[in-house]
Amino acid sequence: MSQKDRLGTGGRIQRGEPLTFTFNGRTYQGYQGDTLASALLANGVRFVARSFKYHRPRGIVTADVAEPNAVVQLERGAYTVPNARATEVELYQGLVATSVNAEPDLERDRMAVNQKFARFMPAGFYYKTFMWPRKMWPTYEEKIREAAGLGKAPTELDADRYDKCYAHCDVLVVGGGPAGLTAAHAAAVGGARVILVDDQRELGGSLLSGRTEINGKPALQWVGEIEGKLRKLPDVTILSRSNAFGYQDHNLVTVTQRLTDHLPVSKRRGTRELLWKIRAKRVILATGAHERPIVFGNNDLPGVMMASAVSAYIHRYGVLPGRDAVVFTNNDRGYQAALDLKASGAKVTVVDPRASTGGALPALAKRQGVTVMHGAVVMAASGKRHVTSVNVTSYANGQTGSKVSKIPCDLVAMSGGLSPVLHLFAQSGGKAQWSDEKTCFVPGKSLQAEASVGAAAGEFNLALALPLALEAGIDAAKAAGFRPEKAPAVPKVTSVAEGALLPLWLVGSRAAAARGPKQFVDFQNDVAASDILLAAREGFESVEHVKRYTAMGFGTDQGKLGNINGMAILAQALGKSIPETGTTTFRPNYTPVTFGTFAGREVGDFLDPIRKTCIHEWHVEHGALFEDVGNWKRPWYFPKRGETLHAAVKRECLAVRNSVGILDASTLGKIDIQGPDAVTLLNWMYTNPWNKLEVGKCRYGLMLDENGMVFDDGVTVRLGEQHFMMTTTTGGAARVLTWLERWLQTEWPHMKVRLSSVTDHWATFAVVGPNSRKVLRKVCDDIDFANDAFPFMSYRNGTVAGAKARVMRISFSGELAYEVNVPANAGRAVWEALMAAGAEFDITPYGTETMHVLRAEKGYIIVGQDTDGSVTPYDLGMGGVVAKSKDFLGKRSLTRSDTAKEGRKQFVGLLTDDAEFVLPEGAQILAPGTRVSTSEPTPMIGHVTSSYYSPILKRSIALAVVKGGLGKMGESVAIPLADGRRVMAKISSPVFYDTEGVRQNVE
Repeated sequence: MSQKDRLGTGGRIQRGEPLTFTFNGRTYQGYQGDTLASALLANGVRFVARSFKYHRPRGIVTADVAEPNAVVQLERGAYTVPNARATEVELYQGLVATSVNAEPDLERDRMAVNQKFARFMPAGFYYKTFMWPRKMWPTYEEKIREAAGLGKAPTELDADRYDKCYAHCDVLVVGGGPAGLTAAHAAAVGGARVILVDDQRELGGSLLSGRTEINGKPALQWVGEIEGKLRKLPDVTILSRSNAFGYQDHNLVTVTQRLTDHLPVSKRRGTRELLWKIRAKRVILATGAHERPIVFGNNDLPGVMMASAVSAYIHRYGVLPGRDAVVFTNNDRGYQAALDLKASGAKVTVVDPRASTGGALPALAKRQGVTVMHGAVVMAASGKRHVTSVNVTSYANGQTGSKVSKIPCDLVAMSGGLSPVLHLFAQSGGKAQWSDEKTCFVPGKSLQAEASVGAAAGEFNLALALPLALEAGIDAAKAAGFRPEKAPAVPKVTSVAEGALLPLWLVGSRAAAARGPKQFVDFQNDVAASDILLAAREGFESVEHVKRYTAMGFGTDQGKLGNINGMAILAQALGKSIPETGTTTFRPNYTPVTFGTFAGREVGDFLDPIRKTCIHEWHVEHGALFEDVGNWKRPWYFPKRGETLHAAVKRECLAVRNSVGILDASTLGKIDIQGPDAVTLLNWMYTNPWNKLEVGKCRYGLMLDENGMVFDDGVTVRLGEQHFMMTTTTGGAARVLTWLERWLQTEWPHMKVRLSSVTDHWATFAVVGPNSRKVLRKVCDDIDFANDAFPFMSYRNGTVAGAKARVMRISFSGELAYEVNVPANAGRAVWEALMAAGAEFDITPYGTETMHVLRAEKGYIIVGQDTDGSVTPYDLGMGGVVAKSKDFLGKRSLTRSDTAKEGRKQFVGLLTDDAEFVLPEGAQILAPGTRVSTSEPTPMIGHVTSSYYSPILKRSIALAVVKGGLGKMGESVAIPLADGRRVMAKISSPVFYDTEGVRQNVE
């Protein structure tokens, strides 16, 4: 297991602790302290991934969090992690990793054929293709979704544990590089409580990848001394392997800390990741900067890397990424990689578009024998699965020459300048500003108690950055209320003269970008310069629109490397400046965060309980299938052996209409209302009056919100002069109770009313159908069920099957029906007694699907299905339950211009021309003759809210809301379907069955 590209000495790895690991089924060796990326490079593995769209070969580009290419699937089974960045995966014994987005494997990826069709797959191609024939779209969609994605989501339960914690501090420093350490030390010495957050396993930041000296000694020695001082201070917390991924209001910063990911799976114990929610008086952002790639032909080939990454692999990991290198740089910092490569034994050629530079590093490189080509650019790289050469041409005044020379190489180290990491600053509310001097966006005015330092502030010269970081730390301690007695000494760094950077956003002309080899801006999503230019030609001017059209920055790396180049290319194409073009939005999370981190301990069943009625087990025993309604498990339907949903619902519906059925309605919300002001409360809450409701009577009520929109409905019964029981929809019970309590506590605290939720106290059974009275008479002998003695919308106390009961004569089906309420602990006994009493009538238990069909046949609404928060009582044709002589919540809103205007959507019925066709719920409704356009909005006049097949009517029925629908009875409308068909229907009354309402009063 030879590590052929491992240097003989150097690096911060533990050479005495070899580790074996597996990548794509092959076993390799690395060392403790390696990342997966460095270990692969040490073993000569350059081809590690395939790109998202074209499946082009890709290699490792960076050595940090910005890595776009080396995305892998870690481990297997319950411990698998998709889309992990190899540059951040710490190597451990037995690690197993595989490349993503390649089937059957990386070498033989079937989707690599996409490269041959790249010209047919430009930006936004999916908006322009797969449109014909329309009926094939489901097939196209399935194939597209199969091809999409990178890693594979786990299929087993997560075996790890997660937790959350909260912290408050005076000063939070994000970033453990030289500026962050300096600021944290200054604040801590000043007396402040400091939390220092860094995403690496060891502090030092950029110092880990170079040979800088601070205070006349190796920089890492200085890092160790500062870290030692910080750890000795009692009020300093250092969070390593921790990523600050979000910056919210009031200086709340969210951090995820990785506690066990660096250990072998077999040795992981305790919490895997910890979510910190840190509230700080002051925040210092020392998040550093990302090096920018250069956009040239085939710049995505394995072996093309960032220059800073080359230095990192040499100094930190003792790995030589190439032996015949070309360094392509438009700034002096790229020369550091050339010097590091030269010192490690590599042959190096520097290609620099600048005519000359007076910087110290280029001069040193020339003295050490590095070949430097000034006034030149790399036009394109060559190679199949690894770079083998580059084509170089002259460059002057923004123009490339015509003569091209080829330079053989196995490594291209590119450096297009630095871009401060502004994500957290932008999330804090700050706005980035363009700096022509530094050729990058830098932090503007801070809107929170925050300061940016070091490279994050655009100060890339370490000698100048450290004094400013020290000052920021002292200022933060002072702002937190401390008075530092003595400030630490400013760390001394020798300033290095630098030549000016030459902006180079795209090599070659924009016209050439479409003809030559692909010049990639976003490596992961295969967004090329030609895609940006195409978006500009097609009229996209907003950078946010271009981002979405091209998918630039949509990958797991969120465009950390490429977005700035894409913005600059767009600006050039539009003839604007970069600040005029603007930036895309820096949204959390800065890096991907596991779902487990957010869930913490709250895994498994929710604390919000699954609710079951007292006869749930009876339903289970009798084969019911369930659906979730709110938190409740409600019987959906009761299939007999071999019955489909439709067959079972047909049987249940006809049983109710022709004989008798029974429904478990225990889930309906029940609120007990008592007190002298109970009537007053009901008058405010409901649209209709309640003063004259007699004891023993029931009334339907409609509840509105402040905007006059239907909020809930239900039947309320008057049990006594000051005692009512309100019923609500199943899913709305908690919402309605909270609504009542809110008004009582905030607006009417003087009212003498007590509210109690009694939903779980009572079992409620609806006995429904022409034979329902006969069934109840067999189990209750102390209630007279005759029509005159027990009229519709009234209630009686009695004894049902030996249990004290409240029986209400109300109906949600239009049939003769009774709701029997008994104490929950007597529920099953009473239910079984009712089933036994109804046996001679073939009593049939039915579920929610049948309940929906029965109520739709009668045109009864379901709040939340036939309403959507934008429907008034008048829209529903229910003006009759809106009082004119009293006030109620939402009344004034009913007279607003928008709620009283003509042409609002109104509740109607629909009868399809084809009586057998059941319309899909949610389908849009068009006026006849309206053309569906793909280029402009199609005018829609309504939508289907409920749709069923009615067994009693032997045809389909639907409920809908249609603009001005109550005035369009009998008119035809068109309903377009997803497969391109168009169904015609006629507008009708929403009451399809028993329009006179006689069935609920049968003798």
